[in-house]
Amino acid sequence: MSKSAEKVVTAPADRQATEGDSGNRKIRVLRLFSRLNIGGPAIHVILTTAGLDPERYESRLVVGREGEREGNFFNLAEEKGISFEVIGSFVRKIHPVLDLITLVKLLHLMRRERPDIVHTHTAKAGALGRVAARLARVPVILHTFHGSVFHSYFGALGSQIFRLIETALARLSDAVIAVSPRVARELERRKVAPREKIEVVHLGLELERFKKVAGHRGELRQELGIGQEVPLFGIVGRLVPIKDVPTVLMAMKKILDSMPDAVLLVVGDGPERQRLESMTSHFNLASHVRFLGFRHDLERIYADLDVVVNCSLNEGTPVALIEAMAAGVPVLATRVGGTPDLLQEGKLGTLVPPGDPDCLVDGLVKALHHRHSAGSMACEARSRVLTDFCLSRLLLDLDALYTRLLAAKRGLVFSPEIRPLQAVTSSLSSPLGQPPSTPNRSM
Repeated sequence: MSKSAEKVVTAPADRQATEGDSGNRKIRVLRLFSRLNIGGPAIHVILTTAGLDPERYESRLVVGREGEREGNFFNLAEEKGISFEVIGSFVRKIHPVLDLITLVKLLHLMRRERPDIVHTHTAKAGALGRVAARLARVPVILHTFHGSVFHSYFGALGSQIFRLIETALARLSDAVIAVSPRVARELERRKVAPREKIEVVHLGLELERFKKVAGHRGELRQELGIGQEVPLFGIVGRLVPIKDVPTVLMAMKKILDSMPDAVLLVVGDGPERQRLESMTSHFNLASHVRFLGFRHDLERIYADLDVVVNCSLNEGTPVALIEAMAAGVPVLATRVGGTPDLLQEGKLGTLVPPGDPDCLVDGLVKALHHRHSAGSMACEARSRVLTDFCLSRLLLDLDALYTRLLAAKRGLVFSPEIRPLQAVTSSLSSPLGQPPSTPNRSM
């Protein structure tokens, strides 16, 4: 796709926005996301856009272009029946000319479509989208922090500049959303936004397929020629520096002293892949580390793994860990970002310090040598995520938040007896309405 290219993918006619049966205009939500690259945030954006009640919401998704070897989730978006538009000038890296072009396009789009809510995700989308939304006088402006970008991404000066930018942008927002309590506390601690403006909304995913992984047990090992008794570890995610896969490779070199037949599967792709493959050869791990690239049959992947590893230097809430937990696989992860919240400070999985291959080795060895306790922990983790991180819960949380923010703009009073969207959709064509009480904002 050329730099000036635009792509519009349209949902089937029965999913396109129309007037509601009651004659009230639907709530228009414009969701803006930097790129639909393969990764957790893209899944979140697609599922929320598709999942909001079409009888109440008219949702539109606008995205930028993904980078080289990032892959994309266009097929998933089309499968879910949502319309999305790709702005060719909308790129991840800072580019003054293209960024200005994108800002103008977004401003024109918002003035034409007149959304009631603009909800942005990721840094570039959050910057351009919130500025355009304020200029277009959009009633409600929100931004989701899918993790903390204030360390491990930039140097000290860059992180400080970024914090100042985000602080200014938060003033343009009616609310900023954190995907975990720890991310929320960091936003408050770094004075990005005051506590009263920060909302915690946990991720919600489609986890049903991971309930049935037992039916796929042995398939992946057979495909790859790996014996049933071989210790099999896995990493699932983008191959980028923040994921710190080199530390896992160093741990694998050490773990072979006690488990000489152990194998690590690296599921994913990205700009770091070539360097990681070279490092694997340098460590003489070619027969112990398999790079599988992007895979869509994740239930088959999780079914045969003994432990799923996340070694990130920074995280929001790792989707791969949620999926692994839903599949009943023991997990080991670094104590960063929202991961300790997800694992309940080590009650639902093993936590280790970031950048420490020795601690990784200890954690992996213990998980295999104490399978019963690891299995019990995994069973409890599965029960928790299937309830707390399901898609229906996420959609209810967003519904309540959108309702409250729209009502506040219209000077409405909450009443728990009135269904949220009934009240707000009425208020779009009438000055009267009574949305429900404020959700919990605990961090």
